[in-house]
Amino acid sequence: MRRLREAKDVLQETIANLTKVSPAQVSRIENGKKRATRSFVTTVDDYLDAGGSLLSLWEDLNRDGHPVPIWFDWPQTESDAAELVTWEHTIVPGLLQTPAYARGFLKSDEAVEARMARQAILTREDAPPTALVALLSEYVLDYLVTSPEVMREQIEHLIALSERPNITIQIVRNDGRPAGTGGAFVVATKEDRSEVAYMETTVRGITTDNPADLAKLSESLRELRARALPEDMSRDRLKEALEKWT
Repeated sequence: MRRLREAKDVLQETIANLTKVSPAQVSRIENGKKRATRSFVTTVDDYLDAGGSLLSLWEDLNRDGHPVPIWFDWPQTESDAAELVTWEHTIVPGLLQTPAYARGFLKSDEAVEARMARQAILTREDAPPTALVALLSEYVLDYLVTSPEVMREQIEHLIALSERPNITIQIVRNDGRPAGTGGAFVVATKEDRSEVAYMETTVRGITTDNPADLAKLSESLRELRARALPEDMSRDRLKEALEKWT
């Protein structure tokens, strides 16, 4: 796409205006960091007189319904995000885990260290810290990981994190109306407001920026947020759970 665009002396801003996306998003598409929609590719292919070559490449990348190009790197997406919204129904999200809690799921000290290193995006000072909204099922607070001592430390950690201005933790109580039953997921919003999501499955994690997938996750988030306790009440619920593990 870049070769064709530059051969015709077309600026990224022109493509952005034509396709109604930001110039930054055009740049990410050209660098392989953002997947283009079919309508985007069709428009650009026609404008650059590509003769269907861009559309053919797009179809090849999306063969067999592959959700995203293989070069999508979720840790990098997570690091670049301006905001993360996550839903967890069983365990504490990785970005909020203590080392001892994380060790209950990971097989090596190196893996634990890597997970802890990822958490730096929440406290960094060389760039604005990432805003995180964590929606947690109340079952997360009752699900024993390793030992009561580890659970106590983990919940104390959650309470402390909930005081940070860029971190919101809300507890979603079971009121008899199922929500978020499709599994845990994270939605990353970038500076240009584009979104990428990561979904957990039994087999593997899936990264997607497919508009249909994002629309379904947005619907789930609306339901979860409607049933979530406010921040202060959620903190009270965390303190109740702390007493249980003390």
